[in-house]
Amino acid sequence: MVELTTQQHAIAASNDAAAMALRIVAEAARLMGAPRLIPIASAHIDGALYHGDSGTLFAERLVAGGARVAVRATLNVGALAPAGCAAIRLPPHERDMAARMMRAYEAMGCEPSWTCAPYQAGHRPALGSDVAWGESNAVVFCNSVLGARTNRYGDFLDIACAIAGVAPDYGLHRPENRIATLLIDTNGLSPRLRASDVFYPVLGTILGRAAGTSVAVIDGLQGCTTEDRLKALGAASASAGGVGLFHVAGVTPEAPDAATALGHLPPRETLTLTPDLVQQALAGLSTAGSTERVDAVAIGSPHLSLAEIDEVERLLAGRKLKVPLYANTGRHVQRPLEAQGRRSALERAGVIFVVDTCVVVTPILPDIPGAVLMTNSGKFAHYAPGTTGYAVTYGSLAECVESAVAGRLVRERQAWS
Repeated sequence: MVELTTQQHAIAASNDAAAMALRIVAEAARLMGAPRLIPIASAHIDGALYHGDSGTLFAERLVAGGARVAVRATLNVGALAPAGCAAIRLPPHERDMAARMMRAYEAMGCEPSWTCAPYQAGHRPALGSDVAWGESNAVVFCNSVLGARTNRYGDFLDIACAIAGVAPDYGLHRPENRIATLLIDTNGLSPRLRASDVFYPVLGTILGRAAGTSVAVIDGLQGCTTEDRLKALGAASASAGGVGLFHVAGVTPEAPDAATALGHLPPRETLTLTPDLVQQALAGLSTAGSTERVDAVAIGSPHLSLAEIDEVERLLAGRKLKVPLYANTGRHVQRPLEAQGRRSALERAGVIFVVDTCVVVTPILPDIPGAVLMTNSGKFAHYAPGTTGYAVTYGSLAECVESAVAGRLVRERQAWS
């Protein structure tokens, strides 16, 4: 039985949209075995991405009932790109319903951020605060890197929590469930590898497969990480498994060292990474085989940061692309690029910006038989074959840029040891 306050009982007994939202949250709490509802500081809404008419009709019913979010609520990617220039190939009915859905969520007071990386767009809840976030990479980053507390709130429960201002008290909201039980030791790998961007999606894939939904602490990355590397690590782990929280010893806020992250208990399991294990995981991210064919390059899942755009510009060095490079990012990156004249320069080189959405959640990539997509994203590598029909070749950002310039696969020597 879920305990509700007198005020919550009164709200739930009424007939407006706020009552419906509270009843949804209370019923979810009951199903999850949560004893009570807890106040939240913010929400990140994944349910505004169009998957069918029912989602649009649900959002519009909330609007008709006067629903407004009670806390700060940012929006994950939508199915359209009103702020970008990528061509969306949705049929007219689906396009209309997707647009209606996006308008409905904005009408409820959600911020039109339209990004899967709200933490890089100014939405960074405080350490230890309870929030209700959707979108797997956002959830794992929020828990792991920011140290806020959220479960993975799925479509429609996320907006219900935002309207009600509360979430079920269970799972990763509770301190005892944030203690690591799996230790991943990377100390045996070369410092060069641990300090390379290309390693982190591979490590995330290993983490996701080894941990599932368990909490792990990774040792040996002190002095090697950046926020973008942790972003890539978390996104791959949440795609390859159900990871909602990981710790990095000496890096993330709840892990000053591995012992603290483990609750000063011995790990239930220890995984020591070897070059062979890393090579196996690396090979598994590519489904295109040994072909040199590259029909498109896609980067930015999670959405590209300004620092990552800077690196693309540096690698491109004024050259033209022979195959399109789809740069998926948010409005928070697009605006400064436009103000500085950098977006148009990149577009002239052949970069296609995808803003407010991404190539794996809505039809953007051309329909090409036997097509191959190259990416540096572990998340794209996991989802693109199923959602786009393209086979995938995984590589570093430098390899992605060089391949787009050459119009075929270009490999660089990597230190996978």
